[in-house]
Amino acid sequence: MTALPPIPASGSFVLAGARVHSSLTPDLKAQFDGDGFVLADIDVADGRISAIAPATPAEPHAAAIDLKGRIVLPCFVDCHTHIDKGHIWPRSPNPDGSFKGALGANEADRRARWSARDVARRMDFSLRCAYAHGTKALRTHLDSGAPQEEISWPVFEEMRARWKGRIELQASALVGIENVRDAAWFGRLAGRVAVARGVLGSVTYMVPDLDDLLDRMFSVAISLGLDLDFHADETDNVGAISLKRIAEAALRHRFEGKIIVGHCCSLARQPDAEMLDTLDKVARAGMAVVSLPMCNLYLQDRRHDGTTPRWRGVTLLHEMKARGIPVSVASDNTRDPFYAYGDLDMLEVYRMATRILHLDHPVGDWPKAVAATPGRAMGLAGAGVLRAGGPADFIVFKGRSWTELLSRPEPDRIVVRDGRHIDVRPPDYAELDDLMVE
Repeated sequence: MTALPPIPASGSFVLAGARVHSSLTPDLKAQFDGDGFVLADIDVADGRISAIAPATPAEPHAAAIDLKGRIVLPCFVDCHTHIDKGHIWPRSPNPDGSFKGALGANEADRRARWSARDVARRMDFSLRCAYAHGTKALRTHLDSGAPQEEISWPVFEEMRARWKGRIELQASALVGIENVRDAAWFGRLAGRVAVARGVLGSVTYMVPDLDDLLDRMFSVAISLGLDLDFHADETDNVGAISLKRIAEAALRHRFEGKIIVGHCCSLARQPDAEMLDTLDKVARAGMAVVSLPMCNLYLQDRRHDGTTPRWRGVTLLHEMKARGIPVSVASDNTRDPFYAYGDLDMLEVYRMATRILHLDHPVGDWPKAVAATPGRAMGLAGAGVLRAGGPADFIVFKGRSWTELLSRPEPDRIVVRDGRHIDVRPPDYAELDDLMVE
């Protein structure tokens, strides 16, 4: 296929014959095909989309850019990442690929190396990667155990200001649920999160006082007007049911804020009656769930006895979606002890999720899982869709169908922000070499 056509620098142009998806163009009235696509003309003026209409059968106007059926998607929304950890693999690799190995390597690296300068450099590098690949909004979890919270939260605030207008940046505190027992310290952390306009979060597991700790988290979040974000049940242990406990707490407190819960791996191992009860409560509580398929595939069921892993480590997205639970997929970790690979490229995430979770046959509205759905879960009005009057923030790919788009990495995609194409070259890893030496 020929190279993608250039986008003018003026911010005003027409894309003719763009292939757009029904789930990501909610206002477009058209006859979509079986995969949800239709050819459309997209008018851009002064950095915004002025019109989207079904493509006309006649030859495009001479001034239009003829995409010849190439796919155009809105910029991505990545609702679960860890850019404070990102890119430490060269200096602190996971010794055996296990979850325990990841925890140990990360903690040792954090204690020894996570100065404000170190965290800022790696955060900025990560954001440049995400931006080049077409991400418009991103939520990162920040390791917030003492004394790291006094380092990483000011760095986050600096990054958010620096990246304003390019990436809408959010942060959620990340501490083990047992840390909530120290009411005074947790209250100070929550206050710091509130000052930074962040999200209150924790990693939950089946500690004996889990319900009491969740009650404290919900009460503090309500008092400060904070949303909540949890890591839950990142294990194959069928006894890990903290997702259910979170939903019960949300219902108990009649929580009106937004809640995202990530991972929820053990749900796929539980008996049907337990699983269905959990899903009913999650739906009633209005919670959103995000699966991290690449990281979970890497860590879950890793064996050290010469045998092959026997499950995929992902949660029950199809069953959740059938109950109206908003479901997303996201990047999670990038080149750190929890995941040795990745580049914050949401096309890669969706490509891998399609294979791992069978987000096809039919495709349906699964493309929303990397755009509109996480945008709503993060409270971002209008993110992840293409519509007249909205910003001209989109990605032009070479692929003309799902099988073309999801078969190649598409490194030469065109990312358009405010009607102008940006540099899509990700930063060179060599930029971080000085941080990898003692």
